[in-house]
Amino acid sequence: MTEITDALRITRSVRLADVDPGSKPGFVGDKLAGQQALAAGAKRLAELQERLYAASRAGDERAVLLMVQGMDTSGKGGVMRHVVGQVDPQGVRIKAFKAPTAAEQRHDFLWRIERELPEPGMIGVFDRSHYEDVLIHRVRGLSPADEIQERYGRIVEFEREIGERGIRLVKVMLHISREEQGARLLERLDRPDKHWKYNPGDVDERELWDEYMEAYQVAINRTARASAPWHVVPADRKWYARLAVHELLVEALEAIDPQWPTADFDVAAERERLVALGGVPVAEDAPLPKKKKSKKKGKKQS
Repeated sequence: MTEITDALRITRSVRLADVDPGSKPGFVGDKLAGQQALAAGAKRLAELQERLYAASRAGDERAVLLMVQGMDTSGKGGVMRHVVGQVDPQGVRIKAFKAPTAAEQRHDFLWRIERELPEPGMIGVFDRSHYEDVLIHRVRGLSPADEIQERYGRIVEFEREIGERGIRLVKVMLHISREEQGARLLERLDRPDKHWKYNPGDVDERELWDEYMEAYQVAINRTARASAPWHVVPADRKWYARLAVHELLVEALEAIDPQWPTADFDVAAERERLVALGGVPVAEDAPLPKKKKSKKKGKKQS
């Protein structure tokens, strides 16, 4: 659905206050229609992922990186389950970036990101990313302002380089409203089966909501490029956010258009050899191996 992906793409700048977190850009249906569209697209996504994986076995070095950012409760986990979960897990690698370890802090902020980039044929998924080093650091004052400004430029260069290496980057911000976040946090407190998902630190971050929205807006505007656009996905409607990310992932894979690798062996000969050994169920309409005609020797007349 190019209507959705085109409506979400940002290559220059955005004003987050103008993006309604409850809207559904590019989609005119209701919740049921959205859920049906997501289910209907699962086969297409799975096929594209399998083709990407198979093509890498023949030397295709391309890959996809889906990078998902968003405030707490914005739906990152739901995207992992309902979108990424539609494909073969052997072709996907998910990495959730937490606060850097002591060892990681001894390196450049992009060091740990570089180590997790997807290999050829893979779909890499980042739950948070290198943008944490310009979002949290800006809001919490963890790095000097001039260093954060320098990081924007380094991120642009880094994303350009990985694109040149054949990794197609899909950058997503799940844009949830403050009111919806409050409702989702309250649900986690009201339901014992959700207590494990609640983190008191989420409320600490919520107190800095306006600062985070400003940090996101600056980061998006400083790093959105035609070669590495951002996609601000309204996330108050979970079903819409999942459908939107699904369409973005399909679009990225279709742009790569991976092809099934050509067999490096004689298919017909191998089939004939396999069937000749017996014990193989052969469909009635399947072509059978041709029998070689035996040459009969005629009797010599006396």
